[in-house]
Amino acid sequence: MLILLAGFLTVNAHALSLNDSTKVVRDTISFSLSDKKTIKQAPIDTLHQAIFKPNPSRAVWLGALVPGLGQIYNKKYWKLPIIYGGFAGLIYAISWNGRMYNDYKNAYLDITDSNPNTTSYLNFLTPSQRTSYDTTWLTSALKSKVNTFRRYRDLSVICAIGLYALSMVDAYVDAQLSDFDVSPDLSMKIAPTLLKNNNIQQGGLNASLGMKLKLNF
Repeated sequence: MLILLAGFLTVNAHALSLNDSTKVVRDTISFSLSDKKTIKQAPIDTLHQAIFKPNPSRAVWLGALVPGLGQIYNKKYWKLPIIYGGFAGLIYAISWNGRMYNDYKNAYLDITDSNPNTTSYLNFLTPSQRTSYDTTWLTSALKSKVNTFRRYRDLSVICAIGLYALSMVDAYVDAQLSDFDVSPDLSMKIAPTLLKNNNIQQGGLNASLGMKLKLNF
């Protein structure tokens, strides 16, 4: 009886040991598969986080708020020197042409009025010309300068407005085409090919040489 009891306990202990070992192996495999899945998904999640798709509407509104801010939002930093350099040049052109326009306008008004004390137009003459000059010619020359610098000033303002609008359009297009495929797979190939045509009159099959256009995208 004692021998049977000892044998029964031994078998149960062995069975428990096998169950524990099986559980450990199963848990190990489950952990390994879960760990591999995590490792496999981690780069994909990181890649999704790294991909940036700008919003075209937001890019336009930012560009309207501050010129160049749309390019910063789209991460097109290399365009900033072009935009700000253009604005700097146009602002200088507006300022310089406006200043020259005002100077020539005041001189033209002084020479056309009846007040002898307003002589700012003499500043545009050399010392030798101030002693003897043709009033009619000087009046015409000053009027021409007024019209010229006013036109240049207005043109500079129009160009500045155009650059402002262009920066907004550029921000929108960059945001809209941010996911456009520009990989080397985009190609076009032309190659000769054999064209097979059914000839109903002869009741046979004819073949002719042609060209094939292949587009990869």
